[in-house]
Amino acid sequence: MKRILLYLFIALGLNACSLSNNDDVPADCGNYENVSFTGVPLLCHYAPKTLQTNPLAVVIDSQEKLDANFTKHENSCPDAGDSTIDFSKELLVSIYAGQKPTNGYEIKVASLTENKCEIVVNYYEKSPQTGEEITRTPTYPSTFLLVPKTAKLFVFTKVTENQDNIVIGTFANKCIGEDCRNFYQINDFSILKFQDVAAGNYNFDQYKYTSTTKKGDYTALLKTVPTEILKLTEETKTYGSPDASDQGGVYFQLRQGNKVTKVFIDNHDTKDQSAEIKAFKKEIQEKIKSLK
Repeated sequence: MKRILLYLFIALGLNACSLSNNDDVPADCGNYENVSFTGVPLLCHYAPKTLQTNPLAVVIDSQEKLDANFTKHENSCPDAGDSTIDFSKELLVSIYAGQKPTNGYEIKVASLTENKCEIVVNYYEKSPQTGEEITRTPTYPSTFLLVPKTAKLFVFTKVTENQDNIVIGTFANKCIGEDCRNFYQINDFSILKFQDVAAGNYNFDQYKYTSTTKKGDYTALLKTVPTEILKLTEETKTYGSPDASDQGGVYFQLRQGNKVTKVFIDNHDTKDQSAEIKAFKKEIQEKIKSLK
């Protein structure tokens, strides 16, 4: 795998990096270990003062530098939560894909690893999928994450990952407390735990999340999905009346390419739930217990 090193220079009061292919490997700095990080929906609260037309990574270490390069606005996402960043403990890492000709492009972080010298950010890019509705207006894909404050060098490596994923959740929308709604995205390289998910609002792009590297869970969980759910391609189906009597429910979402299927399952075993659906509901509930 070719490493993409980002050479640091000072621009706009930030640590910023331009891409350059380079196979040089630094001196031995010990073994790499996985690092958890927090993804943040920064654009729900801030707009960049300059659109980045070229691929770029920027590390911001203070509120002053954030304000110098972004304009804060009213929350543009229904339930994006708190936008405060504690720069005494965290760095904001911004990664830009550059200008793209249409919508349908994304840039995401797959995982972080570190040794004694550097933090490696493994990222991947998504292009428009077959059948996806395309608008021929330039877009500027970006992603933002928080990492513990450090003086280490950041190295960015482009990887290829299976972008399909599953979201599972349990909810009790009339409940008050931290354990009322638990939602996780499971893919083949990591598990994301979404923070402060609002009742009934399952647009997960607007929520902070913590990411833990764990490979293979998507493939394993996909094998347990009942055939009747797999046949629902791009549909939304509800079994029973989840949470109608404060009993709560289970959420399942499958994204394959640009096709998204959503299922809501009553916690009570209702007549429309087959034995396979009941078993799958229990599988999701047990998986979420193991992830807490």
